[in-house]
Amino acid sequence: MADLWAGIARAIAVSCGRVWRAGQRRAVGGGSINEAYHVSGEPFDVFVKLNRADLLPMFEAEIEGLREMASTATIGVPEPITAGVSEGRAFIAMEYLSLGGRGDGDRAGRALAAMHRIHQTRFGWHRDNTIGSTAQINEPDDDWVTFYRDRRLRFQYDLAERNGFGGRLRRDGERLMAELGVFFQSYQPEPSLLHGDLWAGNFAYTHDGAPVIFDPACYHGDREADLAMTELFGGFGGGFRQGYDEQWPLDPGYSVRKTLYNLYHILNHLNLFGGGYLGQAETMTSRLLSEL
Repeated sequence: MADLWAGIARAIAVSCGRVWRAGQRRAVGGGSINEAYHVSGEPFDVFVKLNRADLLPMFEAEIEGLREMASTATIGVPEPITAGVSEGRAFIAMEYLSLGGRGDGDRAGRALAAMHRIHQTRFGWHRDNTIGSTAQINEPDDDWVTFYRDRRLRFQYDLAERNGFGGRLRRDGERLMAELGVFFQSYQPEPSLLHGDLWAGNFAYTHDGAPVIFDPACYHGDREADLAMTELFGGFGGGFRQGYDEQWPLDPGYSVRKTLYNLYHILNHLNLFGGGYLGQAETMTSRLLSEL
C-alpha cells in the first residue's frame, strides 16, 4: 500500500511541476464504483479515486471531461491533476474541495445554462467514456435522433437483453426506438456541452457557496438530457430551475422528453445493479409509447 501511494505522489508532483508530499489519508464514502480518499498534502490536498488497472481509460476520460468543463469558466469543477497506474491500481487525482456549504440554487442554474451555451457542430465527443462503469459510446453524429437512439438507448437495451432483461422491455424498446423522431418533430436540439451524469450526488456547494459539479460523463448533446437528470434521484431544488430558465427557458416538450432522457439512466442502473430497476424501466418505456 505504501508503494501505491508513493507512486501516486510522484505522479502528482510530475504533473504539477513541483514537489508534493502526501500526509494523512481518509476514506470517503458515497460512491459505488471506486474507492475514494481525501489525501492531505503539502502544498495542497487532493482527492483520489482508485480502481482496477484496466479501468484507467475511465479515469483518463474523466480528466478530459473536467478539463473541458473547466475551460468554459461557467460553473465550478475540481481542478484535474493526473491519472495513471501505480502498483497495479488505476488512479485519478484532482483538487480536493471542501463541500457541504449552502449555496444559491438560482446561481447554480444560471451557471449550468451558461455551460450549455457552449456548442459544437456535432453530437457526441472525441472519445468514448463511461456512465457509472458502463461504456458510453460517443461516436459523433450530425443527427441527434440517430445519436440518441443508437449510442444511448439501443446500447442499453442490447446490454439489458444480454443481462437477461429481454421480453417486454426489449419489445417495447424496439417500438420506442422506431418512433423516436416523433418526440422531436417541433424541437431541434443543439449539441451543448453536457456533464452527462448530473444527478444530485454529483453536485454540491463549497463552503463559500460556489456551485460545483464533478464525476462527469461528458459529451455534446441535448441540454434537456442534463436537466432531466437533475430531476432524477432527488432533484436539485432551491431555485435551480428558476435560475436556469431565466437564462435559457426550456421547450414545452421537455415535460415529455425528460422521461425519454431519464430512461437511459434507469436502463443503465438496471444493467449495473440488477432487476430492481426492471419495473421502472418498463413503466417509463410504456409511458413514452403512450405519447406516440
